Amino acid sequence: MREIMKSVSHLQASQLLHNKFIVVLGDSIQRAVYKDLVLLVQKEKYLSLRQLRSKGEMTFEQDCLVEGGCLGQMHNGTEYKEVRQFQSAHHLVRFYFVTRIYSRYMKSILEDFRHGLKPDLVFVNSCVWDISRYSCSWVDDYKENLHRFFDELREALPEETLVVWNLTMPLGERIKGGFLVPEIEHKAPQLRYDVIEANFYSGTLADAYGMDVLDLHFQFRFSLHHRMKDGVHWNAVAHRKITSLLLQHAAEAWGVILPCPVTVYDHTEVAEEQPTYNSAPKHTRPQTCHLEANGTQRAALPPKPHHRNQYRETRNGFDYRPPHRFEPYQEYNYQHVMRSRHARHHYAPYTQHRPFYYGYNGGYY
Repeated sequence: MREIMKSVSHLQASQLLHNKFIVVLGDSIQRAVYKDLVLLVQKEKYLSLRQLRSKGEMTFEQDCLVEGGCLGQMHNGTEYKEVRQFQSAHHLVRFYFVTRIYSRYMKSILEDFRHGLKPDLVFVNSCVWDISRYSCSWVDDYKENLHRFFDELREALPEETLVVWNLTMPLGERIKGGFLVPEIEHKAPQLRYDVIEANFYSGTLADAYGMDVLDLHFQFRFSLHHRMKDGVHWNAVAHRKITSLLLQHAAEAWGVILPCPVTVYDHTEVAEEQPTYNSAPKHTRPQTCHLEANGTQRAALPPKPHHRNQYRETRNGFDYRPPHRFEPYQEYNYQHVMRSRHARHHYAPYTQHRPFYYGYNGGYY
């Protein structure tokens, strides 16, 4: 089965995130988001099935395990921790595994933001563990924790930091996973409906707090063939699409033209060892496109879609005006990504504060 989608290339990702500090917060889905991002800034390749399934390993594609994972006890409890970091000469990407959107552990992460290096990009989601592992009546607790998290996150980060809240992806009718311990297996049939309700609350609150929202539940409603057999996780093609959506939105927020030509993918070829684009069959080879900041090259605009995001329609206008050398995207190019009401200035504090004595992948700071 072939599928058409827009994909960001390795060159575009590497240039767009040059001298940027990116933080990914969340569960195992977000960990795969982190892994695909780390892979894409280094090479034109998909994640393998083994890489998608692994957790807590000492190293992945030249990153390092900073805390938790196999350095401690591997388990499926709510206290499981895993902090990973990839550092190169011009990229810094960090991942925190969290099982609850607001907790003592999350407060310690926010303290890192207050007193440490300020991230340029934050991709965050926490939902499935929140609504299944802590309380049968999860609604009030989840809402209150979201309020606390967004309050403190807004206070801990500078206004220029771009925060994207990812709505939880569709769950299957029959699910199994690390979070679904025997004690809560009876919740499995109802959980996919609870996720829809939780997405509504979290998306609305994130918008109210000025965060950007990427509706992955909507984006993947017709891509269920990319979901794994456990009904929870997703394959490498799905994660490349997530990465592309996130980077396309970051580029637009920073006023960078990021043309992504349509690419045809054969998802049946996504197996244990993923082929690189250079070795892929002809029909899977993406067109070459480079990151342009002057607007001289640009992909043809797609037809205006008939469906529009209800949050952006009713609440969110994107009023950012980039520098004169940038040509902003047309509003309908990203109809399912809500935009913040605040300008996101293109800045890079990472290069000014990065200590010279940290070697390649050498430190956590």
